[in-house]
Amino acid sequence: MSKRVLIIVENNPVPFDTRVWNEACALHRNGYEVTVLSPRRKGCEKGYEVLEGIHIYRHPMPKEGNGLFAYVTEYACAFLCELTYAFWIYLRRGFDVIQGCNPPDNIFLVALPFKLLGVVYIFDHHDVNPELYLSKFAKKGLMYKLILWCEALTFRFSDVVMSTNRSYAKIAESRGQIDPRDVFVVRNGPDLRTFQPAEPDNALKFGKRYLVGYVGVMGFQDGLDILLDVAQYIKDQGRRDIHFTCVGRGPELADLRKMVKERRLTDTVNFTGWVPESELLRILSTADVCVNPDRPCEMNDRSTMIKIMEYMALGKPIVQFDLMEGRFSAGEASLYADNQNQVPDFAAKILWLLDHPDERKRMGEFGRVRISEALSWEYSIKNLLSAYERGLNKNGKPFVGESKLFPTVLKLYYDLRPLLPRALQILLRRNRVRKQRGENEHRWPIYEAAGAFPAAWPGWPHGKKFALVLTQHVELQYGVSRR
Repeated sequence: MSKRVLIIVENNPVPFDTRVWNEACALHRNGYEVTVLSPRRKGCEKGYEVLEGIHIYRHPMPKEGNGLFAYVTEYACAFLCELTYAFWIYLRRGFDVIQGCNPPDNIFLVALPFKLLGVVYIFDHHDVNPELYLSKFAKKGLMYKLILWCEALTFRFSDVVMSTNRSYAKIAESRGQIDPRDVFVVRNGPDLRTFQPAEPDNALKFGKRYLVGYVGVMGFQDGLDILLDVAQYIKDQGRRDIHFTCVGRGPELADLRKMVKERRLTDTVNFTGWVPESELLRILSTADVCVNPDRPCEMNDRSTMIKIMEYMALGKPIVQFDLMEGRFSAGEASLYADNQNQVPDFAAKILWLLDHPDERKRMGEFGRVRISEALSWEYSIKNLLSAYERGLNKNGKPFVGESKLFPTVLKLYYDLRPLLPRALQILLRRNRVRKQRGENEHRWPIYEAAGAFPAAWPGWPHGKKFALVLTQHVELQYGVSRR
């Protein structure tokens, strides 16, 4: 019987979320029954449909906003929908694994009741939310502490973590105290079977000689306001032969369109909103240079943006700020603007590339080869399947006399125990010991398999007949290191 998977993603509809769609398709092709739960947005309005054998449910969502209240409202509505739909899907189709894709870091709450039924929870770590919060609001108040707490609990209740890069994997292992054996790097990357260059269309250049392209989410951390400053800077220098086209949606889109009109940049910049993939490929294939204006900050420094790999797959030279994971991904396919002298240097890098066609060609070819030989989606599938295999193999068998539910309940208790007051921990422990003593008072050994010595066991050191074994907090990494 094939294993059944429920993938929950909150911040993007499927199949528009490229990473989630690639994961769902790879799992389906390798024998899993896959159901996806995502929000309902423009272009993905159907509440339910089946695409390529994958069952997709979409729940309603409030209109996107960009303030703290808007985010809290969005996440609260999404959580209630996810919990309701998850129970319906469990009764309707069933699932053995829940894969939660952040942001936000509250999807583990949806998984908790199902973990009691033996369902495995795999955390797909898309964004580092504490750093994401700081990039938007730049303060470490009560909300920041709450986000840190939610992240800690997400790691705590995850059976396996899938990280988009080594930077995120290190966070899972250090801040999340996850066993490195339970962390798998599943990088973002385009599926080269479908993501192929289209025929360039000069009509998309709006009568200009050059086109600069962008694709991605449009939030504060994505730096589209910086790109508008760059476009203004270039226009003020007298260059009227360059057009900027930005593809995507997000909470900042309405404000960005308003800024274009206020700055009188309508002849230089346009925002398309969401477009079908065929139109996206036409725009990027026509572009002479592609850009990634992600705002320099700790979150973006550690994050791998799939738009970088998509630009490279199409053979496009890139301009972006000098951020660690961006430089690792792009290498010589990109020029890197100064993180301090942002607008003038970013503009200078674009102009230099446009004026050097041979260098554009060399950088584009470097990027295309790097994707095909190392960073396309096909190279991530092995780790994706390994993560699932690890998660499904972690559920242990119950002891003699215990119910099949016991190992899951016991694991959930040990997951929660560090969060409980010390007095409550001792009370629960005493009650369990009292119950066990009554049940096993006239039975020895309590666990029958322990009545025989292991094969080839040499005995206790120094010829001793008995040993006292003490354990403390071994459910956490710091406890293991202190044993």
